[in-house]
Formats: sequence, structure tokens, C-alpha cells
Amino acid sequence: MIPSSYPTKEEIARLTARMLLEIKAVHFNAEDPFILASGLPSPTYIDCRKLISYPRIRSTLMDFLSVTVLREAGFEAFDNIAGGETAGIPFAAMVAERLALPMTYVRKKPKGYGRNARIEGAMTEGQRVLLVEDLTTDGGSKLSFVDAIRETGASCAHTAVIFYYGIFPETVGKLQDHGVELHYLCTWWDVLAEARAQGAFDDKTLNEVGAFLEAPRAWQDARKK
Repeated sequence: MIPSSYPTKEEIARLTARMLLEIKAVHFNAEDPFILASGLPSPTYIDCRKLISYPRIRSTLMDFLSVTVLREAGFEAFDNIAGGETAGIPFAAMVAERLALPMTYVRKKPKGYGRNARIEGAMTEGQRVLLVEDLTTDGGSKLSFVDAIRETGASCAHTAVIFYYGIFPETVGKLQDHGVELHYLCTWWDVLAEARAQGAFDDKTLNEVGAFLEAPRAWQDARKK
């Protein structure tokens, strides 16, 4: 069930960052940058999938995500909760349970056999669907899921994630142009602030991460191989 009281958005962001740091879902490495799916380097990496293995933390964050959506989108705004394959599926299930709504999930591409479906579960024309994922970087991957939902005749005007990079200015506009509003718990800025407060990494690493967050494209361009 949804708690009747909950922290402010700012406190939710701080606590979410703290939990991600506590389970070591946050990785900073400026000396040997991570290579993202885009092929570009980054001194930061977040692994939200780890959350499913920590019952107290995952439960708290799913409460946070549920109340964030209700606060920002409305208490009767949705008829169906859809998870994006694969990381979004467990989180969508937990949010759907809290909101007492049907749960579905969206495949990245059709199965290629049988019904050749992208939507698994019961989604019907006219339903208002919330897309749930673990995170978003620039918002691009969400658009394919949203289009698959809309092809059923349902609508999808909102997506909710635990973690939003918060460093690429085009993200929100890209989603808004597609008719989608983004809801999230915390960003890299929140994680960096909490990491500094905790002394979770050395100052050199934190300063380099800060430089990346201030100008991510320039940082990446300077380190392309």
C-alpha cells in the first residue's frame, strides 16, 4: 500500500542517492572510464538492477516512485503500469502492486514467432499507461516503448524512472515533443552531492566526475578513441 505521508522531493532525491551509494550501485572511475552503450566514455556508471536484491531499499524506493507519480501526475491518472524490457519489468510490477493496477511489459522488439507481440499482458484500447523503467540517459530508448504502447490504442503520456542522468539538456524536450512527461527520483547531481557529503570517493575522482557532469559532451569528445 502507498504510505500516507512521505518526504519532500528534495529529501527523496537525497535518500535515493544514499541508498544507491550504500549498495554500491554507483561506480566512479575517471582513470579508466566506462564505455556506455553509445560507445562513448564516461567516468560514471549506475547499476539500478542491483536494487532488486535489497528488499528494504527496493521497497522504500518503490514507495518513493509511486508517491512521486501520484503527486506529479495525479491519483487517478493511470489504468495500466507497463515495464520496459528487461530492467523495468520488476519495478513496474512493484509499482503496479502499490497502485492496485494491472501490469504489462513492453518488449524491445517483437518476439519473432507466435503472436509476434511486443506487449505482454492485457493492455486495451483507451487505457492510460504509465511506462516504468530503471533509468533514462537522454530519453531516446523510451520513445520506442511509448510507440509500442500507443499502437494498441492505449495512451502513454508519462514515464517514471528511479534514476535520471540529468546532464543532457535535450532529454526532457525530446520526451515532451513526443507527448511524454518524465518523473524520477534522483540524478547524478544528487548522487555527487551525497558522495561528497559521505566522502565516498577521493576528491580527485569527485572533481573529475563534477567536470564531466558540467560538460558531458566535451568530456567525452576529449576522450574518444
